[in-house]
Parts: sequence; structure tokens; C-alpha cells
Amino acid sequence: MSSINKTNAKFSMPRRIPPLKSLRAFEAAARNLSFTRAADELYVTQAAISHQIKALEDFLGVDLFIRKNRQLLLTDEGQNYWPKIRDIFEILVSATESVRAQRIRGPLTVSVVPTFATVWLVPRLSDFNQNYPEIDVRLKASDATVDFVKEDIDVAIYYNSGDYAGMHTVTLLNECLTPLCSPELLKRKPLKQLSDLKEHTLLHDGSTNDWRRWLKAARVEGINLSQGPVFSHTSMVQQAAIYGQGIAMGHAVLSKADVQAGRLVKPFDLEMESDFSYDIVCPQQYAERPKIKAFTNWLLETVQKDSHMTANPTIL
Repeated sequence: MSSINKTNAKFSMPRRIPPLKSLRAFEAAARNLSFTRAADELYVTQAAISHQIKALEDFLGVDLFIRKNRQLLLTDEGQNYWPKIRDIFEILVSATESVRAQRIRGPLTVSVVPTFATVWLVPRLSDFNQNYPEIDVRLKASDATVDFVKEDIDVAIYYNSGDYAGMHTVTLLNECLTPLCSPELLKRKPLKQLSDLKEHTLLHDGSTNDWRRWLKAARVEGINLSQGPVFSHTSMVQQAAIYGQGIAMGHAVLSKADVQAGRLVKPFDLEMESDFSYDIVCPQQYAERPKIKAFTNWLLETVQKDSHMTANPTIL
């Protein structure tokens, strides 16, 4: 009986392991060979990294780093220790992702370009909420590229050229460009031919690039692109056009509701395909999460429902 008790006591003794903060600090510093970059990555100060490394070295009883010619190098003990710690953190990440991937309920944080969020996504989002009431969608309107490592974002919708290295990407919508204006503006100053654009104020979305490309494709010359106000977001350009302030280079996807409602009209039935598209983007390891798959599939199904066109414009 006593031997059994001794055996049980042996296996029930707690094992001492270093603090997780110290291991994270060491892994980041060893991978970057820099306390400064490790501090930036973990959102702490360089002094905090140094403190955690010192605590780990005291725990282990060995030095893990040496400084040589202003460089940070691993000692032999550090070189032997780091791959094992790196593998442990990879296992932790994989295990955590596996558990999280099983959930189809809870919050889903989506980063989305502001105008697309306001004009296209928000008006349709109630349909998703009805179909997936257990998923709490949280929208973050932003033009910035998401850092999925540092930000608590599940998936992003970008309007860009589609070059997202290493990411899982699904094209949601292609975009076409065409001039748009209010019907009242045409009553005051008609647009009977392309050259009449010279007599109108042009409204610009961020830059003059879209107008420049469209005019070139339409073979229109002599237009002064330096005139006309510049707006930071497409929604602002569309509103300015609705209020009769000029001719906007409209985005077909974003302007569809305003065109159907008669708030905007197309003076010319000519469209040019944009270099950009609306893309659903997330890290490869996120793509199979049920919440993200459900949201992606809903987006694609919604686009299919909306895809029927009332007119067949000429593509430049």
C-alpha cells in the first residue's frame, strides 16, 4: 500500500514551468533577434521584454542571449531551446484554432471598406441576422489593410486589385465605372454627347484616375481633370452628384439603388470595368471556420440574387 501511495505521490507532484509571459517574450525575441521588434509585436515596452527574458534566464539558470557588435544573438542554450518553444506555441495556436473552428455562434468581426458597408452591406445585413441569429456580426468600417495577427478581425472585405499574398481570397463582386448625375442637372445643362462633359464640373473619388481611364477608353479629349472637387469616399461623391453639384464617376455596384430610385441617372450607356474588385479576405487557417464560411456563402448567395440587370450597358 505504501509503495502505491509513493508512486501516486510521484506522479501527482506539480511540474515547474516558466511563466507563459517569459516564454512568449523569449520566442518573439529569438525569432526576431531583437528585443525592440519583440516588444512591438507583443504590444509591450522593450524594458518589459528584457525583464521577462531575465526572469526566464534566472529560472533556467543559463544565459539565452548575448550582445555582440550591437547585434542580439542566441547562445548555444538559446539556440537549442528556441525551436522547442516555437513548436509548443505553434501547437497551442493550432489547438486553439481547432476548438474555435467548431463554433458557429458568437461574434464575427468584419472589416469592410466604408462606402460598401454603408451602401451595400448594411441594408442587406438583416437577412443574414435572420438566417444566422446565433452569429453576432460586428462591422468595422476601414480602408486600411487588416493585420490579422495584431487585430481582432475575423474576415475583411476589401476594394482592391486582388493581390493579397498568403491570404484566402474570394472575389465577391467586380465593379464597373460610368458617369452619373442628378436628373435635375441634366435639365439645367444637357449632356447630349461626350464632348459636353467639358461644360460640367467633374466630381472625383480620391483622385482623378477613374475619370482619366474612362475618358481615355471613351476616346474623349480636351477635358480638364484638374478642376472639380475631390472627396475621400465614394459615398460622398454620390451624394454630391445627387445634390446636383457635378458629374460623378459612379460605381455601378454602389450606385444601383440610387439609379433605380431615380436619384441618379446615366447620361451615357457606357461602362468601364474597374481594375479593383470587392474581395472577401482572411488568413488561410480562418477560412474553414463555420462562422466565416456561413458569412462568405451568404454574401455570395446575396450577390447571385441581386445579379439580374435591368439593362445591358456597353462595356468600354
